[in-house]
Amino acid sequence: MKYIVSRLLWLPVVLLLVSSATFLTLRIVPGDPIDLLATQQLNAEEMARVRQEWGLDKPISAQYVAFLKGLVRGDLGISMTSGVPVKRMLFQRLPPTIELAVVAIIISTILGVGAGIISSVTNSQVLDASIRALATLGFSMPWFWIAIMLIVVFSVELGWLPVSGRISGSLDYETITNFMLIDHIITGNWEALVSFLKHLALPALAIGLTSAGFVSRLTRATMLEILQQNYVRAARARGLRQRTVLAVHALRNALLPIITMQGLQLGALLGGAVITEMVFSWPGAGRLLIDAILRRDYPVVQGTVIAIAFFYVITNMAVDLLYYAVDPRLRRE
Repeated sequence: MKYIVSRLLWLPVVLLLVSSATFLTLRIVPGDPIDLLATQQLNAEEMARVRQEWGLDKPISAQYVAFLKGLVRGDLGISMTSGVPVKRMLFQRLPPTIELAVVAIIISTILGVGAGIISSVTNSQVLDASIRALATLGFSMPWFWIAIMLIVVFSVELGWLPVSGRISGSLDYETITNFMLIDHIITGNWEALVSFLKHLALPALAIGLTSAGFVSRLTRATMLEILQQNYVRAARARGLRQRTVLAVHALRNALLPIITMQGLQLGALLGGAVITEMVFSWPGAGRLLIDAILRRDYPVVQGTVIAIAFFYVITNMAVDLLYYAVDPRLRRE
């Protein structure tokens, strides 16, 4: 409990540092959003008026104080390009990214851990070599190439899955949390749920297959090391079944490095698998962030980075808590 409280106390400090660094970086870089208006044939007087309306004519220190005051109130501002509140934009874009990241991690964990265990315990050199080759091939190929191949096979050739979007545009559905898996189950809209899962399958699989290669190699290496430990040999000497030895004595001890890697991977995906989102036209936070950076939309960039940092910290805290659940030695400290 003390550990959770200490981590939660650090959360606002981390968010303050991240938001401050983002704020200063955006303003140190030459140019600002108003410069882009020059392409819209605005004269100098009109540009000066717009700059004043957004407070960009004030010193950076004054802008920073105003930014912090809004942040304390929970006000992330309004988009400079669309006029939409940043909170609303994040409500629309963050849930799709979180859903994509979580499902991709589940796919990579199931495939990677399963393949790694089989590779470490099999007596067949051919099977072991095949799994290792596939794992190396998986993490050597870029996401966009795997994504394109999945589209060609499952969408173009077989016609099983849709190419882009988050759900069929012809369906009506109610938005509550904007997590479609939750919303469609709550409302009992099973047709919309099936459509959502079909749209989610290819982008999640594209990321999951790449990550599964790393997980497989790590699981295999860790399992081979643990299977040589004395406590595993003692368990076998006591006549325990192979399945029990692997699940209770070997795999549980091999999970710590896997949890660490998957936690870092999940945190990175929360930043947006931008290439995958672009290939599949997935309306996630990654595309929102890239578009905002290109347009120099300060409030959207700042709000998106803060939201991603928040979820990243929460993810790391969840990973650390999993350590306590998996490794009893930590609970005795």
